[in-house]
Amino acid sequence: MTSPVTLPVPVAAALEAADAGNTEDFVHAFADDGAVDDWGRVFRGHEAIRAWSDEEFIGKQVTLLVTAVRTTGPTTTVSAQVGGNGFNGPSDFAFTLSGDHLTLMRITG
Repeated sequence: MTSPVTLPVPVAAALEAADAGNTEDFVHAFADDGAVDDWGRVFRGHEAIRAWSDEEFIGKQVTLLVTAVRTTGPTTTVSAQVGGNGFNGPSDFAFTLSGDHLTLMRITG
């Protein structure tokens, strides 16, 4: 992951873990009841996030090139060029934080 700006620590940790193929660190960037919202499909809790990631994110050797970052309140939205063996192309990831963990990663256009 290459980022031109400083990201909140939990966001940077999740993106770096995904880019490195480190599922455990990716999952543990989330709060215990955290969730991934992948275009309306919601995966809540560490086990559900791990299963989703194994099938559709880290399991597809995802790569992320950060192209823009914007923060509003507790939400940081990262625009990235996604590569790997799954979806390829531009995407936005809206991360909602609570303390040192992510409570939500919402994937949108």
